[in-house]
Amino acid sequence: MKLFSSIFFFVLALTLSAQEAKPWKEFISVDGKFRILTPGELIEKVNDIETEIGHFTYYSYIYQDGKEDAENLIYKISYVDYPEHTIHSDSTDFVEEFFHSTIETSIKSVRGHLRYSDEIELLDYPGRIWRVDYNGGDATIKTKAFMVGRRFYQIQVISRRDKSLNRIQDRYFDSFRIIE
Repeated sequence: MKLFSSIFFFVLALTLSAQEAKPWKEFISVDGKFRILTPGELIEKVNDIETEIGHFTYYSYIYQDGKEDAENLIYKISYVDYPEHTIHSDSTDFVEEFFHSTIETSIKSVRGHLRYSDEIELLDYPGRIWRVDYNGGDATIKTKAFMVGRRFYQIQVISRRDKSLNRIQDRYFDSFRIIE
């Protein structure tokens, strides 16, 4: 009888957690030329930036999970178009230096520690994946980034380090698609 009770409560717990889980939504940015699945509504933020090499408009879309026990706290995707003759995905050496600089900046911005980084590709476009632990090792930012022509995409998930290895992150990252 104890076995039956244990099985019943296990199935009940699975059923309740499945009912509480919200269905993911597909987010499509026509201007950004991408699509991605998200666990919640993305909020757009636009920043205009003036630099030595020109004017940039940096687009970000953010979902912050309000639950205290959430596996992932923040989901973010952003993109920026670089001016002509500054950077392009075909410029192998320049792209390598660009990614190196981007990773170094992400480490410094949170006073973190690089856990790993690796080269990746998306439709033959160069990319990187990296993870930075910060906040005394309690938090982590996992990032996938791609240079598609002159457009730079950055997909990120911020989580508590003890919950940073989860399938929900993978689902988010793996759902990113370029719309050509």
